[in-house]
Amino acid sequence: MRIPTRFKAATAALLLAGSLAACGDAGSDDEGSDVEAEEVEEGKFEEGSKMAELAEAGKITVGVKYDQPGLGFKGATDELPSGFDVEIAKLLVADLGIDPEDTSAVDYKMTISDNREPFLQSGEVDLVLASYSMTPERQQVVGQTGPYMVTGQQLLVKKGSDITGVEDLKGKEVCSVTGSTSLENVEAEGAKPRGFETYSECRDQVLDGTVDAMTTDGSILLGYAALNPDELEVVGEEFSEERIGVGYPKENPEMCEWINGVIEESIENGDWAAAFESTLGKSGAETPEPPALDECPAA
Repeated sequence: MRIPTRFKAATAALLLAGSLAACGDAGSDDEGSDVEAEEVEEGKFEEGSKMAELAEAGKITVGVKYDQPGLGFKGATDELPSGFDVEIAKLLVADLGIDPEDTSAVDYKMTISDNREPFLQSGEVDLVLASYSMTPERQQVVGQTGPYMVTGQQLLVKKGSDITGVEDLKGKEVCSVTGSTSLENVEAEGAKPRGFETYSECRDQVLDGTVDAMTTDGSILLGYAALNPDELEVVGEEFSEERIGVGYPKENPEMCEWINGVIEESIENGDWAAAFESTLGKSGAETPEPPALDECPAA
């Protein structure tokens, strides 16, 4: 029997625009929502499963992004990262009976797009929740399930740019983070892809005119545009569908049903909506309908 977690739509979740304005500050007061773990009943997790191992150890390492306000962000003096990805991670951690805010028990390890599969394959992390698009290619080497969010790819350009949509990208230099599917998508549209380690580096290249545009999920781009409203803008319609899911080690397929169960429960009891409203929802975006989860592969 699943033990429900108690999700307190607490106070100071991430205010997207406000947090963005604070990105260059020493830190912020945003601590995210308060998710409390409850005691794990005996027999909740099958003996020998990865979940039982983690619950017994009382420790877990979760790969998250540090440079995506609203999704996964950690300022220089922040104790914990914040954002929608992190809120979903907290629900999973709490379901294992581990306090998601105890940094001696939970290591929210910074990941970049290029090391998510290697981190899972090497055991560097137990889970990845880092704007992790679900793709058949990735599912050849790691486990992925969800999605817990569906978004779409757009473009960030300098104001006055002649790029107004994906149809204007032929021959243009467009950046994103290395290892992301976003670069593959714009290359297919005729653009010259440029990969950087972080989104902030990519944004800086657009600001100084080194590259013509930045591309990734629209929710991320709106945040960066809010930081430089006089210089940057998001243009064009969404031209891809990104299904954001949870990554887990492929050798632990039993984690799929557990992850789906926690997400389904959060949708039913309102925790999923509260997580959105306390993070991305603060940007003014309406809370969307939760996406339908994929079925787990047969064991």
